[in-house]
Amino acid sequence: MYLLEHDAKELLAGQSVPVPSGLLLENAAQLNTAALPAGPWIVKGQITAGGRGKAGIIKKAATPQEISTHAQAILGRGVKNRRVDAVRIEQQVAGANEAYISLMIDAAAGGVRVIMAAEGGMEIEALPKDAIRSEVAAPDVASIAQCAAKLAASFGSVKGKALADAGAKLAHAFMASEAMLIEINPLFIKADGTWVAGDAKFVTDDGALERQDATRAMLNARNAAYPEAALKLEHGCDYVVVDPAGELGLLTTGAGLSMMLIDELRAMGLKPYNFLDVRTGGLRGETTRLVKVLKWISEGPNIKVMLINIFAGITELGEFSRLLVKALSEAPELKVPTVARLVGNGLPAAREVLGAAGIAVYPDLDDALAEVKRHLAETGDAR
Repeated sequence: MYLLEHDAKELLAGQSVPVPSGLLLENAAQLNTAALPAGPWIVKGQITAGGRGKAGIIKKAATPQEISTHAQAILGRGVKNRRVDAVRIEQQVAGANEAYISLMIDAAAGGVRVIMAAEGGMEIEALPKDAIRSEVAAPDVASIAQCAAKLAASFGSVKGKALADAGAKLAHAFMASEAMLIEINPLFIKADGTWVAGDAKFVTDDGALERQDATRAMLNARNAAYPEAALKLEHGCDYVVVDPAGELGLLTTGAGLSMMLIDELRAMGLKPYNFLDVRTGGLRGETTRLVKVLKWISEGPNIKVMLINIFAGITELGEFSRLLVKALSEAPELKVPTVARLVGNGLPAAREVLGAAGIAVYPDLDDALAEVKRHLAETGDAR
């Protein structure tokens, strides 16, 4: 989960990482000047994307009136295919130099990659390669902190000391949060060697949510900002609307398999509505998750057909089919033809159960897609 800057800083502050004092504002008319930190301020549009300064959604403010004016201009804007629904108002950091530090999982190297630069800010990507230090550490706090200290020493003086200290604190935050990425850019460093995170990119591991109390509490409090992650936490599956105008609802399992299916459908000119990893192994004889998924799919205004694509290993397809038929009866909102492509354990039983419900089963994807196209042709939408 890619956190908005405000939430990233709140979580980092809880791990003793220095951040500027700030607050979140979702409605410019509700600005409470009494709650503002000491000024001057900076008003920062909250989207999960870089380049916000260049996009014009980060503005300095010297008075509360300027805060209000900037907030009104930024809120509701569309930037990089995202809508700005909140701004963070925080203290400006004056009299500081900028640097860069990040920690990220490097799966290929089997560790945590530490990256540093003595310069930071919007032009970080333009720095020459010899200005950037990078090394992989073992995935534990001591090793990451030691690696950060080694890299920081090459910068010397005040910046080196600050980067080493930042590396140690971020190592604790990274491991404690089970993060995938923490990037501080810019890292503001003052003349006395103290530092503060000017901006923060924080990517969490969704699979660790059940163990991460602080992240889970943030998600529960801010579920409107992270609908897919909140849905996964509550219902135990991954569901994302990939095309609001899509015509084909997908009931699928396996994240990689589902993504490949979406790519294949798009290459054929078909328009899938949603991504789904329903996780059939977690159904445990209950229809609750399936009913939820079917109702979510029914919300697609242009849905013409539902395609089921399940490869069964541990899952027994006969049991899955019985649950599916029951779930379909409990979700009458979804009134479209259903095409099932099933492969694996219990296929004969699935054929019998779904056949009795009027749903044909196709072990071959091409045959299933031919049936999907036939249904679309009947509505005048075949490709």
